[in-house]
Amino acid sequence: MPDYATRRTMMVDTQVRPSDVTKFTIIGAMLNTPREIFVPDVLRETAYVGENIPLADNRVLLEPRTLSKMLDMLDVTRTELVLDIGCGSGYSSALLAQMAQAVVAVEEDDTLAQDAETALAQVGAEAVIVHQGPLTEGAPDHAPYDAMIVQGGVSEFPTGLIAQLREGGRVICLFMEGQLGVVRLGVRQGDQIAWRDVFNAAAPVLPGFEKQEAFTF
Repeated sequence: MPDYATRRTMMVDTQVRPSDVTKFTIIGAMLNTPREIFVPDVLRETAYVGENIPLADNRVLLEPRTLSKMLDMLDVTRTELVLDIGCGSGYSSALLAQMAQAVVAVEEDDTLAQDAETALAQVGAEAVIVHQGPLTEGAPDHAPYDAMIVQGGVSEFPTGLIAQLREGGRVICLFMEGQLGVVRLGVRQGDQIAWRDVFNAAAPVLPGFEKQEAFTF
């Protein structure tokens, strides 16, 4: 039986802390959450490696460094409601449940949504609601959100999601251009998001988040 607890500690000590992630809430959540439960059975041995783990077509569990730095920049507090878009198998939502008041996890893939519900129940993440539906539509019934995070690459941020973020609320996502990407932190200001670059990373672009081709005559 693999010693996942030791691997979990090594992941934090070699991938998370060296990336300047020092918030105790994030470190504690990553040490407490059995990441191996959230990866496909055939890939369980790779649960703690420093790379994106495939979950489905163009869907990955973000590498620990990228996810931890995104959470660090988002800086969620215990009073906040968070929208986790493209939660996949639910790992990110399990982490956020230990930092926020509540989490709404959006997943459009039937199998992944079921996997997320099963795994989240297994780790006792009662503060998470899994909402099944198109990722680009978010979960408007529970809006407004204090913070949003997108679990995959984005070429274009859907304008419909802006209205689900409260004024002054934060959003973090990974904008991809070809093979290169940059994580950006945004703040809602009126009908727009003011973005700033924070660090480089890469992941497949999520379905629906591709750049829309401009129509020309």
